[in-house]
Amino acid sequence: MSTSGDAKPPGTGAGGASGPTGASNPDTTGSAGTGFGPQEIARRDVSGSTAGRAREGMFGIQGSGDTSGFGGLRLPGYAPAPAERPYGGWFDEVADEAAAALADDPDAPGVGFDTCVHQVTVDRGEMTWYVDREHLVRLARTLRDDPALRFEFCSGISGVDYGEDVPQQLHVVVQLLSMTYRRRLRLEIALDLDDARCPSLVDVYPTADWHERETWDMFGVVFEGHPSLTRILMPDDWNGHPQLKSYPLGGIPVEYHDAEIPPPDQRRAYT
Repeated sequence: MSTSGDAKPPGTGAGGASGPTGASNPDTTGSAGTGFGPQEIARRDVSGSTAGRAREGMFGIQGSGDTSGFGGLRLPGYAPAPAERPYGGWFDEVADEAAAALADDPDAPGVGFDTCVHQVTVDRGEMTWYVDREHLVRLARTLRDDPALRFEFCSGISGVDYGEDVPQQLHVVVQLLSMTYRRRLRLEIALDLDDARCPSLVDVYPTADWHERETWDMFGVVFEGHPSLTRILMPDDWNGHPQLKSYPLGGIPVEYHDAEIPPPDQRRAYT
């Protein structure tokens, strides 16, 4: 489904440090149309293994007399569409090599690329694979060890909470870097909030140790097999995981000339 208006931006490039641009996927950035207000961004509706959540205003506050302009901000739900071949640039090469390596794995016969990866997305010159958590460790080891892939370094693991209106709202995001070929690849694992479990990648990428601890601390994702899943930012006895959407915004009460400053979601009131 295309966005409103006649103008259509060029397709997403498959650029990167070493790859050419020119992926043939349709645009995912959208274009402004006449049916949207001046503070609303037009983005096309998509379907797939990911979903977006519409946002309005800041902190969800309405009717407060807000003078910042954020009260009129409206962002419809958005998620990149599944990509179709050819992806463009080196993206096809990486997908083909990973598929061939998984097919040749004697330890998991019959469990190929399509079983491990639910969806491939190319958006804004970046490639993301949405991965089945049961096959995450095997896929990561293949990406690290295959001579034609060589994603030797895990530069980060983080979490995203898309909110209660989104199926499998909690995502684990793994950023991989091939220093040999100067390429970057993102893996995402979608989880249910009441089943926030993900295999640990510490055995494959030792740098994942600290990243997984922070993701558990902030989002409550339990990384099974982690050698020491303890708090890294919050105190050991802290209750809850502060970056979940369901976690209260909080705010430490501050007294100033006999007045108390409330949490941010309670401040925007002008009387």
